[in-house]
Amino acid sequence: MPHLQDSPSSPQMDYEGWRDLLRSKCGRYYSEGIKPVSFSGWVHPINVRGFTALDIGSNAPRVERTYQDVRRDGADHYFALFLTSGQLAMIHNEQAVRLAVGGAALVDSARPVKYFADNGERWNTVSLSLPRQTLVSHLGFEPEGGLCRTGGTAAGRLLFELIRTCGNGGDSALSSADSYMQLAVYDLVGALFAPTEPSPGSRHADKLFARIRHIIKDGCADPDFGPYEVAAEAGISLRYLQRLFTERGSTCTECIYSLRLDQAARFLYRRGSLGARQPLSEIAYACGFRDYTHFARKFRQRFGHPPGAHSESLSGPSDENTAH
Repeated sequence: MPHLQDSPSSPQMDYEGWRDLLRSKCGRYYSEGIKPVSFSGWVHPINVRGFTALDIGSNAPRVERTYQDVRRDGADHYFALFLTSGQLAMIHNEQAVRLAVGGAALVDSARPVKYFADNGERWNTVSLSLPRQTLVSHLGFEPEGGLCRTGGTAAGRLLFELIRTCGNGGDSALSSADSYMQLAVYDLVGALFAPTEPSPGSRHADKLFARIRHIIKDGCADPDFGPYEVAAEAGISLRYLQRLFTERGSTCTECIYSLRLDQAARFLYRRGSLGARQPLSEIAYACGFRDYTHFARKFRQRFGHPPGAHSESLSGPSDENTAH
């Protein structure tokens, strides 16, 4: 995998400058095992069709983000990380993986992470920042930080090539086509870190389960829609329906609420981006909730903040009095 910039020609930064720029773009990190006077490294921000990528290099043998760092900065992104030179071991989300050149990993900024370099060797990574809520809404599932992929996958090559092209003097000004390019980026991330393929023996059940999810997606806006209706539409018993969900660590009711909340989050995002004042209760009712208080409680449990705060960063401080 080619570098975005060759290490010898990259402007070097002192330790404090490197750390501060990294923290401003990624969250709080610190390094161990090297004295500041011996440190060398660089951080180059890159605009990738409205996303931010970082070309990061260093001779630090260890870089870490702790639970305390996570609590202090509250960063809430994923990072698609590519190793372009050197070797790195990573401990993240209770998984230990080793990255070789060309390999990619998915990093969750809301979880601690440790990187270890081999033999004090200089290393270089390229990290693409991905907003959590938008990525999860697009993929339809919450990917697990710590996933690692070896080099050579088609999705990985295409995604890195997109970053590399922008980093080598491509047009960084946003155009009318960039909204479509951003969707392509999310699709490539989904293809790169998609769940592993099911075993051949479970494919029939997986196809049935996929059809059940489509049934739920089509009907969940109806407040009277529940597991009985799903089983009847799928032509299976309620017991078998619940077994399919239990095997996947969930329940049909949880799936219905999850899809309702996903839809509500998309409506709230649109409400904020348009600066609209649509009552929050209308969004709740449109997504299958009978009671706004129940909706607000479920929403806070899922996303960690009330519905009115979901689009606050886009539309300014929200007024919870518009809920009803």
